[in-house]
Amino acid sequence: MSLKGKKIGVAFTGSFCTYRNVFTELQKLSDEGAEIQTIFSDSSQQISSRFGSPEEFIEKARTVTGIEPILTISQAEPIGPKSLLDILVIIPCTGNTIAKLANGITDTPVLMAAKAHLRNDKPLLLSISTNDALGMNMKNIGLLLNAKNIYFVPFGQDNPEKKPNSMIAHTELLIPSIEAALLKKQYQPVIQ
Repeated sequence: MSLKGKKIGVAFTGSFCTYRNVFTELQKLSDEGAEIQTIFSDSSQQISSRFGSPEEFIEKARTVTGIEPILTISQAEPIGPKSLLDILVIIPCTGNTIAKLANGITDTPVLMAAKAHLRNDKPLLLSISTNDALGMNMKNIGLLLNAKNIYFVPFGQDNPEKKPNSMIAHTELLIPSIEAALLKKQYQPVIQ
């Protein structure tokens, strides 16, 4: 499947350690000819970390996509009524975002984008990055695995010795996961 001309939303949440890989995949999507609309959560706009500053990340997204990022709930809301996207990807999708999504909470631009997008019966793809996937958040991941129009980039444990509850998506599988989700299929195997 060609992604040329596909309208793909890419929503960033606060797992900053994954951003290097996320931006690599964002560039690949751009190289494929996708029209990419980025969305930044409140945390991703406010927290500086050893991985970079919010200003750097927002500017990098602007540079790769050529499109102004969505930064507020009110900017994200029209995604639904105007049916602006073919698919929305939350990458990285933190445990906090997973929990809120599973419980219908829409208090950030990313969660509003997800809610607005799902109303159009279109795919939402989650690329998880959470230290509590095999802990408190497993129930939320389970709920989302069984939810209509929600798909996952395959994921697995990233450091079973030091972080036994932590799981992270295989971001290098983003493009095939998008292609599958656009066909309303889950890229398999989900857990790798």
